[in-house]
Order: sequence, then structure tokens, then C-alpha cells
Amino acid sequence: MKYRLGIDVGGTNTDAVILDENHQVVAKCKRPTSEDISTGINQAVETVLKESAVAPSAIQHAMLGTTHATNAIVERKGLAKVGVLRLGAPCGLALPPMMDWPEDMPDYIGNHHKMVKGGFEYDGKLISEPDAVEIETALQELKGVGVEALAISCVWSPVNNEHEMMAAEIAKKVFGDSVSISISSEVGTLSILERENATILNAAILKIAENAYGAFQDTLIAHGVTADLFITQNDGTLMSIDYARKYPVFTIASGPTNSLRGAAFLTGLSDCIVVDVGGTTTDVGVLKGGFPRESTLAVEIGGIRTNFRMPDLISIGLGGGSLVQSKDGAVTVGPESVGYRISGEALVFGGSTLTATDVAVVSGKFSLGEPQNVSAIEKDIIDQADTRIKEMVEATIDRMKTSAGDMPVVLVGGGSIIVPKTLVGASEVVVPDNFDVANAIGAAISQVSGSIDGVFDVATKGRDTVIGEVKEAAKKEAIKAGARQDSLEVVDIEEIPLAYLPSNAVRFRVKAVGELI
Repeated sequence: MKYRLGIDVGGTNTDAVILDENHQVVAKCKRPTSEDISTGINQAVETVLKESAVAPSAIQHAMLGTTHATNAIVERKGLAKVGVLRLGAPCGLALPPMMDWPEDMPDYIGNHHKMVKGGFEYDGKLISEPDAVEIETALQELKGVGVEALAISCVWSPVNNEHEMMAAEIAKKVFGDSVSISISSEVGTLSILERENATILNAAILKIAENAYGAFQDTLIAHGVTADLFITQNDGTLMSIDYARKYPVFTIASGPTNSLRGAAFLTGLSDCIVVDVGGTTTDVGVLKGGFPRESTLAVEIGGIRTNFRMPDLISIGLGGGSLVQSKDGAVTVGPESVGYRISGEALVFGGSTLTATDVAVVSGKFSLGEPQNVSAIEKDIIDQADTRIKEMVEATIDRMKTSAGDMPVVLVGGGSIIVPKTLVGASEVVVPDNFDVANAIGAAISQVSGSIDGVFDVATKGRDTVIGEVKEAAKKEAIKAGARQDSLEVVDIEEIPLAYLPSNAVRFRVKAVGELI
């Protein structure tokens, strides 16, 4: 029998599962997330292999979801020194790269950028002809300051990326293999600044991603696992580890997305609200057709506006480790949390800190640890904390709904024991088996996807021809990411007429998914 190994590295716990060919859970575990990530993964893999008695050689696919890239950006740690080349002069000179970034952030990646001639109009018409000599000179100057990665952007490159590819070829001659290159048309969508921002961030975390994925490979090899390796991305699907090394920015927010996909698999629900409660935060998202609903707004990561695909999520400071505090008769829950230290600091585990988990035990929602440790807590504090937790979750669910009607709500995540099973706005509250490792299950059962987002002039080729072309382009992206060609299907196509542009311009957003090779 063949098996799948799914691992999700969260801020509090590292979860792992082994699934058989029928996607049944053979073994599961939670281990505290380590600062170096590798130790937590190693302990999780060791545990599930031991509990399942599955031979390492029988694991065919291994999937990893990690918050490593997100944390690096938010915490400003380990980022590469990035050089930025924008093709857009003369029209693109007014707004330089990184102009809208937080004041401290450009310094962490070097704040080195050059702007040269090039770029297109929305319909692909030329703005200005790029000059190869000018491009090479700019790149030589960036090389002179010792950049470790390069981000190339161009005005309206989602419509025509010819100038970006030309600059990339020149960059390969200038830098050789010593510098990784990120191209904006392969990372972001419309709007030059947000797309450029996403590309710069992708370049900045390439080195971090290489180290993290390399550690993942080394850990598996050390345990005798030689499976094909995949990384979860933030649209609920997978990409090959080689593809992830080029586009690590797509892994941002993959953790909550894994939980959403896991919730869909465990419940069989394709349209519902998912409440994923961890040790520190609660992430609430919406499943639409079995996949996370994507955000239509620009998303800020570490204070930087980007426009690559992201799930539509709301995160609040509520988790199993959230501190419960009483001041002047008012009780608050979170946002402070003991996080991964809950096993030593919560009252039910012999600690001295009152947490949301302690409240759940006193209220009878769940039994764990040493209940006698919380028996003396004042009833008024427990009642107020229970009410506050309920109100926080209900308010977030209400914000995610697009209609007044009630919807099914699925509770997942180890911290979901703190949430009551009756909620305003929920037609039903479902707590599936293995709810505590839904994120790792979501990683293990995911498919592979490819997406296209661009503006096309349907007046020239005709609508049907354009739709056919973008569908094929999305399928090719899925194949590049590791999908099996004979299993591909288009699961989402969005057509948005752009009335503010001349001619018959239409924005198409298309996603294709397929099974693993």
C-alpha cells in the first residue's frame, strides 16, 4: 500500500499525519513548533512513523505547509539583499519601487532599484522600446552593490511579458547563477506597484525558502523517506518543491488554507464557513466549491501591499493559549497568548496562567489535563470569558458572510475546543473526526493547481478564443507545478469587463487543478 505524509508547521504546533491510499488517517501527532523548524518536523515525522509502523519506503508523497516565509517578512529576519529593475520609463518614473513600504523595511533588503525604458499599454501596445545597453548598465550597477536576488517588473507585463523576459536573459549573462531572478508577470497580477511589491518579497525570501525546504528534505531522508516532495500554497493546492523554490511567496497564508481544505475533506461540505482555532489566533475563511474563497482586495504582508492570490481570511487574537484576564470586573480573552508554552503554563497542565483552554475545561466543553487545578476559579469570570469567546467568533463569522442567511460552520484546529457548539449565524456547527490535525490532512490530500490572471482584448480574437487560450495557459501552469496532465480540469473562471478601459478589455481569472503526478 502507498501512503501520504502531511505536515503543517504552525506558530504553536507542528502537526503530522499519515494517510493510506483511501485517505484514511493511519497515524497523527502534534509536537511543539521549534525555533529552527527542523526539530519540530523531525519529532513529528519520527512519531507518526513509529505509531503507524509504516515503512518509510511506502510513503509515496510528502507535503509540507509552513509559516516560515510569512514570519520572515513580518519579523524582518533573514531576508536577502534585493536589486529591483523596473521597465517603465518614462511614464513609470514618478512612483519609484518600494515607495509605499513601511519606513524600516527597504533597509532590510538594501533599497537598491533602477528604472529603465520599456513597458506596454493595457492592450499590449508599446510605451517605449527597451534599450539592451541601458538594461545591462543598470544591472551592472546592481551587481556592484552586491545584491543577492533580483526582482524584474514592467508596466502591464501581465498582458505582455516580452520586456521582462528580455531583461531576465540579460541578467543571467550579468550575474550568472549567483543571483536568483523573480519576474513580476509570474508572481503578481494587475497594478504595477502591488505586483512589483509581491515580486520583491518573493526575491527576498528565496534564500530562506531554500534553507527551509532543504531542511525538510534532509529530515525525511534521515528517516528513510524518499517520497516526492510538495509544498502547500495559499490557494489550497500543492506545488512541487522545485516550483516552490522559485515562488515561495505563494506559500504565505498556506496554513489556514490547509485547514480549510482539510475541513472540506473531513466533512464533505463544499460551501461553508471554517473556523480554525490554534494556540494563538483564530482564522475564519469560506469554502466555495471545496476551495478557499480568494480575496479580491490588495493584501498587506508585513505592512506591504501586494496583489498575488490570497485566501479571504479574517484572523483574530483568540486561541487555546489566549490569556483570560479580569480588570475592574471586566473579563478579556486574548490577544496575548502563551502559545506553544501552553503545556507548561495553563492551569490544567500545572501552570499558573488562566487561559481559554482552562475556561473550556471548567465549562465542560472538553476534558483534559488536571481539572481540579481550575475548580476554584470564580464562576463569574468563567461565564464572562465564555460569553466573550462566543461573541468574538460570532462577530467574525458575520463579517465573512455575504448574505443574511445562516451557513454551516466547521470547527477545526486543536484550539477549537474553546468554541461553543451553538453559534448565532450558523445553520449547524460541525466538529469532524481528526479536527485537531485538519491542517496536516488538508496538506496531504491537496491537488496541484495553476492560475492565470490577466487583461485581454476580446474584440480582436473573440471571446471564445480568448477563454480557450487562458484555460490552456492555466493548465500549463498546473503541469509546471506538478499536476498529471490527464487529470486536469478548470475549476474556476472569472470574467470581469473593464469599462474604464477603451476597446473591449476583459480581465480573466482562471484556475485549473489536477492530481499529483
